[in-house]
Amino acid sequence: MATDLRSGGARRGRPRGTSARDLEVISLRLFSEHGFEDTTVERIAAAAGVSRRTFFRYFDSKADVLWHAFDGEVASLRAAFAEVPPDVPVMAAIRQVVVGVNRYRAEDVPELRTRMNLIGSVPALAASAAQHYDAWERAVSEFAASRLGLPADSLYPLAIGRATLAVCRSAYDRWAERADADLMVYLDRALRALAAGFDPAALAESE
Repeated sequence: MATDLRSGGARRGRPRGTSARDLEVISLRLFSEHGFEDTTVERIAAAAGVSRRTFFRYFDSKADVLWHAFDGEVASLRAAFAEVPPDVPVMAAIRQVVVGVNRYRAEDVPELRTRMNLIGSVPALAASAAQHYDAWERAVSEFAASRLGLPADSLYPLAIGRATLAVCRSAYDRWAERADADLMVYLDRALRALAAGFDPAALAESE
């Protein structure tokens, strides 16, 4: 149940220390232990020591918990793209920004692997993935469009956004499988290869 905090500035119904991240960690644990479908919002809220209403102050649904970090990454991408100096080439800028906002380490793999497994195995979650990936892709496409002086929905910006998403997902999958380095290492290699058109000489130099 929610507690009525007496300290100044605290919002009613939100115990001190409760955050979106707290709810995310608790939700992932419960999803793993009981399954996504059998884990209710009420169970998550009870485990966190908050009310159901407090949960919905952070998330619109329990499915949104699994996309919280990813959606935050999209916002970070947009903010970082806005700060890129105009003299940095398009693909170099995309690589720098994407690598910069994905600072995950090898020890982060277990949690992210759990998230990926849930998204891939629960039909409702798998069906919702497209809208989140589309938002990520649009952030890249819109930046490319602004640099190329083209509409965001024209061929080249769309191609850049979709190609970037594809190689980043490949890098993410490989990293999650191996867990032998930071995610940034895989992203950097994949994006350098994309920018070089996967030229064999360039690929050899990146190893």
